[in-house]
Amino acid sequence: MSIDTEIPADEPTIIMTRIYDAPRDLVWAVSTEPRHIRKWWGGPGVTNPVCEIDLRPGGRWLHAMRFPDGHELRLEFEFVEVEPPLRLVWRQHGDRAERPNVLFTTSLEALSEARTLSKLVVRFDSHAARDAAIGMGFTAPIEASHHRLVEYLKSL
Repeated sequence: MSIDTEIPADEPTIIMTRIYDAPRDLVWAVSTEPRHIRKWWGGPGVTNPVCEIDLRPGGRWLHAMRFPDGHELRLEFEFVEVEPPLRLVWRQHGDRAERPNVLFTTSLEALSEARTLSKLVVRFDSHAARDAAIGMGFTAPIEASHHRLVEYLKSL
């Protein structure tokens, strides 16, 4: 199954859902542990030389993505809620016009012992910020990461 993406007209959000053929505890682990995230985060050819996670409310997630052309994108997030293995909420604070304040909420639902529904809700400060992010291709790297995650889960 591919990612189902919804852009609600009445909320400044993007909602992305996907079913993984893996138990919820495993999906949680590969989504929150740096040793796993380094293996699947980003699209084809992307590496993750920095992935440091302090998984607790108020904890930080420092991340650097290196693209095939050598360009690096550094990200810093703060965890707001950590409820293993059900829910994870984190915030990216905007430090430039092209990085708006964004709140990410992932929830994991066990559909069976071997299947998990992942729902990512990305909330922006405004419809304009959300629409600008969509215009810049915001969802493409998330989709690419989730495709890599599917392949990574198969290898475990």
